[in-house]
Amino acid sequence: MASTAVKLIDIAVNFTDGMFKGIYHGKQCHAADIPAVLARAWAAGVDRIIVTGGSLKESREALQIAETDGRLFCTVGVHPTRCGEFEESGDPEGHFQALLALAKEGLDKGKVVAVGECGLDYDRLQFCPADMQKKYFEKQFELAEAVKLPMFLHMRAAGEDFCEIMTRNLHRFPGGVTHSFTDSAEDRDMLLSFEKMFIGVNGCSLKTNENLEVLRGIPVERLMIETDSPYCDIRNTHAGSQYVKSVWPSKKKEKYEPDSTVKGRNEPCLVRQVLEVVAGSKGISDIEGLSRTLYHNTCRLFFPQDLDASANAQLESGTAVQDC
Repeated sequence: MASTAVKLIDIAVNFTDGMFKGIYHGKQCHAADIPAVLARAWAAGVDRIIVTGGSLKESREALQIAETDGRLFCTVGVHPTRCGEFEESGDPEGHFQALLALAKEGLDKGKVVAVGECGLDYDRLQFCPADMQKKYFEKQFELAEAVKLPMFLHMRAAGEDFCEIMTRNLHRFPGGVTHSFTDSAEDRDMLLSFEKMFIGVNGCSLKTNENLEVLRGIPVERLMIETDSPYCDIRNTHAGSQYVKSVWPSKKKEKYEPDSTVKGRNEPCLVRQVLEVVAGSKGISDIEGLSRTLYHNTCRLFFPQDLDASANAQLESGTAVQDC
């Protein structure tokens, strides 16, 4: 089990996914268990969680989930692979206005902290063609501009088009994070050229030695960590697993027990493992100092209203970590 000396924010959790309702491949294997998952997260030092919205329907559900706990927040937006829903609705502008109304509602409730998940994904064009992805990625900058929120972004095998659209729209949003980053050093450097941009990493970002080399080139002051659970867990076959120190008991879904994680299902407490891999691969021994820096980064983007009271207080207790 992990020490609670670190203070963490998981910037990407898909609590709307059926696995957190106990449903796997359409089969009910156990009862819904978000309360048990949250209890493990809080005990592991997770301080806040951002629940990801990937469609209008999911964003509504994400807001409902976020309202159940003061430490939960959410995003509102449409994932690139689901941008077809704008035109499938029969009224693309009406669909956009519904997103905007939801974002404003969540903002008034203090729960919506970003527009997204939006961006481009050219690895999965079978779900939505590139032209439609680009059209509705650009449209969602209007949403960010209207509510003055940062952007929670997705870029997969689409670096050139993504950065071209970003460049045109930099004036429309206060900052962003490109999450679940798995692309090349060249793509990393393109993202880092935008001073408003952070990069989010999870287990999928840490699979190979090449991934770890790309990670080493991300300055800690531009980095955030996440699980993207229930996906993107760190597996024993991954290059980053050599640095994992914190483990939790796990059971197969068919033998579910509330006090154990589900084998093969990622969850927010395991963001501690991502922290450990980042520290190990960068040669940072002060893991608490690293967690303070990452916490500060996340507050700077998503929770600027309490940056002084929260993140700076964390930083005052130790020196911000620098890359070795």
